[in-house]
Amino acid sequence: MAGFVEGVDRGQSTLFPALLDDYVTEDNPVRAVDVFVDGLDLDKLGFVGVQPFETGRPGYHPGMMLKLYIYGYLNRVPSSRRLERECQRNIEMIWLTGQLAPDFKTIADFRKDNGKAIREVCREFVALCRKLDLLAAASVAIDGSKFKAVNARDKNFTEAKMKRRLERIDESIARYLSQLETADRHGDAVPAAKVERLKGKIEKLKEEIVRLTAINTEMMKSEDKQISLTDPDARSMATSGKDTGIVGYNVQIAVDTQHHLIVAHEVTNVGTDRHQLANMARQARDEMAVETLEAVADRGYYDGEEIRACEEADITVTLPKPMTSGAKAAGRFGKQDFVYVAADDVYRCPAGERLTDHYTNVEDGKILRRYWTGTCKTCALKAQCTTGTERRISRWEHEAVLEKVQDRLDHNPNAMGVRRQTAEHPFGTLKCWMGATHFLTKKLPKVATEMALNVLAYNMKRVMMIVGVAGLLEAMRA
Repeated sequence: MAGFVEGVDRGQSTLFPALLDDYVTEDNPVRAVDVFVDGLDLDKLGFVGVQPFETGRPGYHPGMMLKLYIYGYLNRVPSSRRLERECQRNIEMIWLTGQLAPDFKTIADFRKDNGKAIREVCREFVALCRKLDLLAAASVAIDGSKFKAVNARDKNFTEAKMKRRLERIDESIARYLSQLETADRHGDAVPAAKVERLKGKIEKLKEEIVRLTAINTEMMKSEDKQISLTDPDARSMATSGKDTGIVGYNVQIAVDTQHHLIVAHEVTNVGTDRHQLANMARQARDEMAVETLEAVADRGYYDGEEIRACEEADITVTLPKPMTSGAKAAGRFGKQDFVYVAADDVYRCPAGERLTDHYTNVEDGKILRRYWTGTCKTCALKAQCTTGTERRISRWEHEAVLEKVQDRLDHNPNAMGVRRQTAEHPFGTLKCWMGATHFLTKKLPKVATEMALNVLAYNMKRVMMIVGVAGLLEAMRA
């Protein structure tokens, strides 16, 4: 093919074959994977098979298998079958594994058997980021997102879903019975095949009722009255869209606001973020090895006890309070329109009256004090304030902590923008990498391992973008 750049003849032999190392450039990320894993104490981290058995067929070293997985997740190749193929054709993988090509079952079993150790490797890389002084700013954004599990929505049942499905089956049976009655009235004019088809559908629906009844019995035994048939740990969770939801897991992350590195993460099958704030903030503080920490989160994390726990742990949190007031929604004054005067222990209402403390009670384990005034009956603003005899304001015994949080937000209104641009970008990136069905494995421990590998890959890419491959290699070799 004259006039074009020509390749090497496949049948051409060479006197001196090229070195395998020559195919991998010095700034190739695969070299960072190699050096990082070689620097780990795999035995201490808990990997199985670090010490070879004295008898039997030799196995693959866990360091090589770990390199294989990290490279795979860095390059969006999480499947064990695809990793097996890459070992046979990918020059970077061939270089990394030393031309070893384990089969897909061996690859999959390594991830299954070393879940806890792999999660510790993710923490080791965060520690390396700390040594690189990339986590100097003791500030994080905390957020959660729903990730799809290997479980179709039709294979998940809740009380409401079960009720709707049984109702639809009853409606279908009634419709088919009505069609059979119509066929009987028409006699021989209706083909026998149609009658048999209708009877067959009714029988199948009755069998489905029996199946669903058995599933419902098992479902009612579970703590949360929910059951998933494919992945037992996956749960139905609401998402931000109206009347939408997924069957999956709730992934929590704490991202540092300076370099957007994920310093802590956790996978749960609880659909809300309400009780995750203190846990994630403490994990972030421990991973960053700081005594005090600033954390920002969205209103889904707002919970009085969680905020109080953070304050007691020297973690300064900033988050907005949910607008759940029925009075405000109806166009009347909300609690935020009443000013608390700490010096006199009274609330001042929009009309200027003083609401005093009358009694204390306990609700849901919280000590609440009740404030009101007897002048509401004659107040000109009563219609804008309450529909009852008087307006009553409740105050939690630790309400001052919540007021400090609101004051911080008022003085730093840009905090929510920082949270959004810090925490939501990693989630979008991870979901893009993971594909339509986010997780490949089933059950919470295995899903947590898979998430750890994704987080590790994300952090490695971020660090290589910040300091470069050469800078990362230099730091790891130091």
